[in-house]
Amino acid sequence: MVERRPALTLLSHLILVLGVLIVAFPLYIAFVASTQTAAEIVQSPMSLTPGAHLVDNYSAALFGSSGAGSKAPVGQMMWISFVSAMVIAVGKIAISLLSAFAIVYFRFPARNFFFWAIFVTLMLPVEVRIGPTYQVVSDLKMLNTYAGLTVPLIASATATFLFRQFFLTVPDELVEASRIDGAGPMKFFRDVLLPLSRTSIAALFVIQFIYGWNQYLWPLLVTTDEQMYPVVIGIKRMISGGDAANDWNVIMATAMLAMIPPALVVVLMQRWFVKGLVDAEK
Repeated sequence: MVERRPALTLLSHLILVLGVLIVAFPLYIAFVASTQTAAEIVQSPMSLTPGAHLVDNYSAALFGSSGAGSKAPVGQMMWISFVSAMVIAVGKIAISLLSAFAIVYFRFPARNFFFWAIFVTLMLPVEVRIGPTYQVVSDLKMLNTYAGLTVPLIASATATFLFRQFFLTVPDELVEASRIDGAGPMKFFRDVLLPLSRTSIAALFVIQFIYGWNQYLWPLLVTTDEQMYPVVIGIKRMISGGDAANDWNVIMATAMLAMIPPALVVVLMQRWFVKGLVDAEK
């Protein structure tokens, strides 16, 4: 039985509120900046109250601005980021599910070797293989394409390892029952393993979607055409020089818009995300 102490409860809530304020204050500053003019932002000190240019700034961001940096409309950049994040998330989950299924349920020579070969790639950071990967993508004429943005990133050793560990906990009786009922391997995978894995899939989808949405280094290399910038690269390209040369109001509006899709994914899938991470009876 947990003993309730009002003083400790109050202290814990104060700490939580303080933490929320520390995290939320930069977001509030970005929102305030997105409602002011560029001249008001560079004034010292900048006003901490919202301005009267919210509609103008967000319209300029969504449909393209006339500033010194990138003029690509944010709506287009967010679409590119959304497609890339979805392909990366779904691709990682699909490939990892099938890889883990093959390693656990099929008996073929050197299957443990192949699993450890996949697992060892966790020790190779992106920077180690980014040069050869870029060369391959360039040779295949995949620069400035959705395939170039997504295909090199859709393999995941981490997801393969997690699904493998989960499949090892599935009772052998389910496999035998499916075999007696005449179910083939893919039917067992579709009708038994996928429903049992739905919470793990949901948790990994949230993680991988945010991973794909926030990609910076790889898109920075493979996109040179402004029409193929994801939103993270677009924000960087908007910053062209000193403070006076940048439309910080439009940049901050773009940053606020870029936060919306991953935030919505986390909020809408929060219950499945938490359940996938902590539920022992998946």
